[in-house]
Amino acid sequence: MQAPINIALVGNPNSGKSSLFNALTGLNQKVSNFPGVTVDKKTGTAQIVPGLTANIIDLPGTYSLYPKSADEYVTYDVLINPNSDDLPDMVIIVADASNLKRNLLFCSQIIDLKIPVIIALTMMDLARKKGVEIDLDGLERELGVPVVAINPRKNKGVAELKKIIDLSARTQYSNPPRDFINNGDLARPVIETVKQVLSCKSDYGALHIAVNVDDLAFVTPAAKKSIEESLRSSQFNKTKVQAEEIMQRYARIKHIMKNTVVETDPLQKQLRSEKIDDLLLHRFWGYVILLVVMFLLFQSIFWLASYPMDWIEGSFGALSGWLSSVLPDNKITDVFINGILAGISGFAVFIPQIMILFGLITVLEDTGYMARISFLTDRLMRQVGLNGKSVMPLISGVACAVPAIMATRTIENKKERLITIMVTPLMSCSARLPIYTMMIALVIPDNRVLGILGLRGLAMMGLYLLGFFMAIFIAAVMKLFVKIKEKSYFIMELPVYRAPRWKNVGTTMVEKAKIFVKDAGKVIVVISVILWFLASYGPASRMEPVHAKYEKLLSEVKEDSPEAAELNKQFQSEKLAHSYAGILGHVIEPVIRPLGFDWKIGIALITSFAAREVFVGTMATLYSVGEDPDNNNATLREKMEAATWPDGAPVYTLASGLSLMIFYAFAMQCMSTLAIVRRETKSWKYPVIQLVYMTALAYVCSFIIFQIFK
Repeated sequence: MQAPINIALVGNPNSGKSSLFNALTGLNQKVSNFPGVTVDKKTGTAQIVPGLTANIIDLPGTYSLYPKSADEYVTYDVLINPNSDDLPDMVIIVADASNLKRNLLFCSQIIDLKIPVIIALTMMDLARKKGVEIDLDGLERELGVPVVAINPRKNKGVAELKKIIDLSARTQYSNPPRDFINNGDLARPVIETVKQVLSCKSDYGALHIAVNVDDLAFVTPAAKKSIEESLRSSQFNKTKVQAEEIMQRYARIKHIMKNTVVETDPLQKQLRSEKIDDLLLHRFWGYVILLVVMFLLFQSIFWLASYPMDWIEGSFGALSGWLSSVLPDNKITDVFINGILAGISGFAVFIPQIMILFGLITVLEDTGYMARISFLTDRLMRQVGLNGKSVMPLISGVACAVPAIMATRTIENKKERLITIMVTPLMSCSARLPIYTMMIALVIPDNRVLGILGLRGLAMMGLYLLGFFMAIFIAAVMKLFVKIKEKSYFIMELPVYRAPRWKNVGTTMVEKAKIFVKDAGKVIVVISVILWFLASYGPASRMEPVHAKYEKLLSEVKEDSPEAAELNKQFQSEKLAHSYAGILGHVIEPVIRPLGFDWKIGIALITSFAAREVFVGTMATLYSVGEDPDNNNATLREKMEAATWPDGAPVYTLASGLSLMIFYAFAMQCMSTLAIVRRETKSWKYPVIQLVYMTALAYVCSFIIFQIFK
């Protein structure tokens, strides 16, 4: 069997590259990092034909071989560096047929690197709708490389592409026979010098090494010295050479387009996407529609998830009550019901909402609407020191801050990238969703506004908008302090509108639920068991008097009397108060009491620093341990509704509920986010600043809200 070959997938953003990667590799994928940088490295294996396997590397999207962002530099290094670990045997260029002229610029640059190339044309159906007909055979003759039409979303043309890969592999990866343009004439002396001191196969590759010699780590000091001497003696002008190259490429592309592409008068045809954009990107109605979409998104989280959530919550309550009645009354039963089962129920009930949130976000991404949000908000972003590219990480932060912060790598401007990293955790992520849902259900009435708008859905949308506008405000403040002067431009291609791929939506929902159960679930269960121990045991000097007191009191009343039931309830509550968890909570309580929080919430604030969603599991465990064993069939919501202060006043009021939601909306309660900020900024300075300012912001805003509403 032939050894696996390395194939790099390259192309412009939104060209269909990721869809082809998924079609070729299926489930045989993994994500790591490229050596020395924090950019994602998506790799996978594909069975091309029997006996031929390929390692597929999905390189970050880029518009040309002149990189501007960290992602584009990765693609550049893999293609230019002859010592790269990921040096491809073959390159598949994924090109958008509906924007062929722009895509051919990048294609022509790759061809001139003298790496075996196959061009995979996507979106042929869209090209035809625009009145564009492409002569594939003629295009193949003009470019000198194989060209194949594919639709990876529908798995069309993939089999033909594999045949061409096999043919290219069996002919030992033949290079394109000629340069696209005469690169040697652009700077002949410099190119010859580079080819002499480095193992460079092409004139164009040598030209790029000369242009970027100061930034290329693989160039040895001796080689760099020789190249720099040649650049000086030749009076090499980088800007002039690049401009001349691009002009020659577009002149040749114009000739190729004339010979191989038939295009109707563009004024005769206006695409459906453009007509939709006239409305969705309107200066007024675009923002109105965006608010409506956001409201429907958050209202659906309540409306669609209410039935499965009620069923899950009721099932766990009934299961706990049944197990309490059939299992022996001992410590093993206690830790299983009030520790493990309570912890599982604390996060399992929110799985439907997590799935619905990610499903709806996937629909917005698949249809192409998510990219429009960037354009709608670019003007606002610029006023606070950001640009439209900052919107995508902020929107991604609604799912999880960790990948959202990693997504800032596409922002070329250092100042804008740093500010985006610093404010992204203020966006309400899915880990906050269980807390919001629980507290809204507790303190917000299920009423309608104007007869149609659900008050709970409005409250949920308000919390998400609050996070967004606070991020904008903090960005405006940071703009004054971050002293990096660098101009930026926002250029982004709007993808065409498409029907969502429902299979993709379903797969995403299931995968996100698995991740939530696997990552958050195991943390919650472990912390729940630890909390059960801390809440069940305490110092002997405190616990023994409590046991003695209630043993005496219980001996003086009948076993099944109402007095005995009330004494048992008081015993459980007092025992919890004197446990290790109770002692810790009472130490914290004076600090958080001005926010309307009791000592149980204080314990949850500490445990949820591991992950915000741990808050719910913590409350489930504390209220299970602290309750009468006969009340195990009650749901967590019912137990929290019944919670009172020592004077009998309810713990969870509108004021304390709003205060708690505001605290979690702004607080940095996530170790993973701090770790990723450290990795992306390569300094502990910024995560520490983030932790301090977000905690202070959360405390002050929570204090103000509680004082206003109490």
